[in-house]
Amino acid sequence: MTPTLVRQHLPHAGAVPRVDLRARARDWSEIQERMLVPLYEAVYERLEVGPATRLLGLGCGSGLSLLMAAARGAAVTGVDVSPERMTLARERLLPETPGTRARPDIRLVDGSPRDTAVPGASRYTLVTAFEPIGCLAGDSEGLGGLLAEAAPLAQRGAAVVLAGWGPPERCATASVMRVATKLAEPLRHSGSWRPACRDDLEDVAQRAGLKPDGSGRVACPFGYADVDSAVRGLKSTGLFDAAMTATDQVQVDKELTEALHPHQRQDGTVWMPNVFRYLIARTP
Repeated sequence: MTPTLVRQHLPHAGAVPRVDLRARARDWSEIQERMLVPLYEAVYERLEVGPATRLLGLGCGSGLSLLMAAARGAAVTGVDVSPERMTLARERLLPETPGTRARPDIRLVDGSPRDTAVPGASRYTLVTAFEPIGCLAGDSEGLGGLLAEAAPLAQRGAAVVLAGWGPPERCATASVMRVATKLAEPLRHSGSWRPACRDDLEDVAQRAGLKPDGSGRVACPFGYADVDSAVRGLKSTGLFDAAMTATDQVQVDKELTEALHPHQRQDGTVWMPNVFRYLIARTP
């Protein structure tokens, strides 16, 4: 869940939890990111992503969504502020292996959207922000800043895709995420998890000056080989950082394990059905 399943979010105040960022990025890449594949596929199919597409991926993480778009023939540019995740994206999209030809239609840029600008280059036809918003208090403000930088780089009427969690009653993982809120409550942290609101995506689009042009819902179940994988995958989203600041990693792992118990099947696997929502908006 990507954001991180929301963007990697460290607390604004108090002690920063001790996190191995490389291990977290690897957990995101190997465990968690694939949970959003149905979302990527649904959006690309609806927008007919192909050779005529020039895509800018905001918060591209370890690059799975870009890889899928590139496989359809799209020219892709990804940007992210996490060097650990961008290292993994380069391993996926720009492997340095003998005999492998470099692809000029794939670019990965550390930093912000403005850093992707190339004088004389064609404007983007599609901008994606697949990291679901609406889970962390204040996460939409950060996305608004990225959209403000990205919009001038896109052509007029280009599609901008925003993603978010569906209604809590349709997301089995919501009950597990409440652990983050409960543990972070002593600090009343702005970086703690909250249930998604119905108009989160529309509010962001409106503030960014974008015109809504359709939406959809996609089933994105979270499936894990075992509880340990589930704990590692969920923590890789950054949603539990505030909880680790308020308590510690041992306490968070214990509470998560208990919350995951109702979703563990007889064979030891963990399965949680979820629904994610996406909004298609257009640049002015």
